[in-house]
Amino acid sequence: MLGQLQEAGNTTTLPHYLDLLSGAGMVTGLKKYTSQPVRTRAGSPKLQILNNAFLSVCSGLTFCECRQLPERWGQQVKSAVGAHLANAVHSSSLELCYWRDGTREVDFVLRLGTKLLGIEVESGKKAHRSGMEAFKKAFHPKRVLLVGSGGLPWEEFLRIPSEDLF
Repeated sequence: MLGQLQEAGNTTTLPHYLDLLSGAGMVTGLKKYTSQPVRTRAGSPKLQILNNAFLSVCSGLTFCECRQLPERWGQQVKSAVGAHLANAVHSSSLELCYWRDGTREVDFVLRLGTKLLGIEVESGKKAHRSGMEAFKKAFHPKRVLLVGSGGLPWEEFLRIPSEDLF
């Protein structure tokens, strides 16, 4: 978005709009996780919907149609997991971020004090775990968790209080 806006002041206007949208319970920005706090603030946020109804209504698909499209269903599941985490973080001492290094990524990083938890969401048949391995090697988290195909079922994950994941 910022690249589209050339006028001075837009670097402060966009974060302000994101704060307003977050306060309204619509969307929030997740910071990129890094062990260097200065670099965390410099990165662009990853947008996370706080209520999956926004994603569902904009898709124009029924629930059954969405379930038949693996890529679309994967987006719904990943968004539901992110919304669950973002809403849980809102009223706790947890911090929610994402992590990416080149093509390797971890969908969500939860931090509780000095403890880290990496969460990768997979809803397809093939899980891409190179990001999880790179994250483990770089940051030595308390644990990494695969949610979905080959891991903890997403329906079960959504029932677990976020603090209990550690």
